[in-house]
Amino acid sequence: MGMTMTQKILADHAGLDKVVPGQLINAKLDIVLGNDITTPVAVNEFNKAGFNKVFDKDRVAIVLDHFVPNKDIKAAEQSKTCREFSKVHSISHFYDVGKMGIEHALLPEQGVVTAGDCIIGADSHTCTYGALGAFSTGVGSTDMAYGMATGMTWFKVPSAIKFELTGKLPQNCSGKDLILTIIGMIGVDGALYKSMEFVGDGIKNLSMDDRFCICNMAVEAGAKNGIFPVDEKTIEYMDDRCKREYKLYTADEDAEYEKTISINLGDIKPTVACPHLPENTTDAAELWDIPVDQVVIGSCTNGRMEDMEAAYKVLNGKKVKDGVRCIIIPATMQILRECVERGYYTAFIDAGAVVSTPTCGPCLGGYMGILAAGERCIATTNRNFVGRMGHVDSEIFLASPYTAAASAITGYITEYKEA
Repeated sequence: MGMTMTQKILADHAGLDKVVPGQLINAKLDIVLGNDITTPVAVNEFNKAGFNKVFDKDRVAIVLDHFVPNKDIKAAEQSKTCREFSKVHSISHFYDVGKMGIEHALLPEQGVVTAGDCIIGADSHTCTYGALGAFSTGVGSTDMAYGMATGMTWFKVPSAIKFELTGKLPQNCSGKDLILTIIGMIGVDGALYKSMEFVGDGIKNLSMDDRFCICNMAVEAGAKNGIFPVDEKTIEYMDDRCKREYKLYTADEDAEYEKTISINLGDIKPTVACPHLPENTTDAAELWDIPVDQVVIGSCTNGRMEDMEAAYKVLNGKKVKDGVRCIIIPATMQILRECVERGYYTAFIDAGAVVSTPTCGPCLGGYMGILAAGERCIATTNRNFVGRMGHVDSEIFLASPYTAAASAITGYITEYKEA
């Protein structure tokens, strides 16, 4: 029996001709990632273990993005630990205020990650980089520490589910609507420790931003990783950015999958995940009578340029409903700059929204948009667990930038329809 795309990458990085689901392997790492919350814990473990150098200063990335600019003394101390460690070990890919961004948008943009890589990150949404045809997955800070020191880590080889995509998304639907639909179909544990492998003719109709969004939320179905095959769009994206050579892997024709799920992209509708799980999905059009207090457009899921374009398309020339707080967060400084140059900032401000420097901020209930008891937010973020964005008695609805921006105008959950 042949191997899936993920299994081929893992076999190669483990120096093996073949791997099978459930097999334990030790694999070489191309990139080890941490942020301002998880890196300080990893640094402490790194020092406790007696390590005195990283395996490769060019293969470690540390991004200050969760509470940066620092929101309080604890956040400042965490960032200071990251800065000092990065300076001592001459970390090449260290991103601080002024050049930082939300890690899972920043690393692809900067060409740090590429096709065929084996990547770990001390953040659960590290699975984002599967959009580039890489194996990438989230780990704990202790695993990050060991990875930084040795350039190795262990994996249990995952089995896989094949998602066969055909057709084209309807206008004003996006990768966010697709992945929410999938999670609604299979549940938050429907791909538990499995690889979600996307194939089919429909892939050519998905943008790179769509693919990043889809892989980003693979973990919300319990997956070990999500991954797309490399095509012309992927190569075009990487050739403008990546400094390292990349390697292309393809699944064997006789690769074994636990099951195959076929999806016609043309059937996807604007979708919203209701509290308090990403699997609790409903068509946006059915939620028209639910009022919202806050709208957040951004995060590692939907803070990319196409997401800003969607927000601009909806908000330009319109006004945010009185009583609604609309917070827009471009995911990187480069995206922020492009928004300024295109005039999006002016349009957002004129609409009554606020625009933030890149930060994870409200997504994890950190700052820049915390909810009080009884408040309701519709957000382009990735999780809507109890208390995720603030008070345990608040509610979060997950949606695409189109739906979120339309809801900011009406004050109710609203499916966007062009006039």
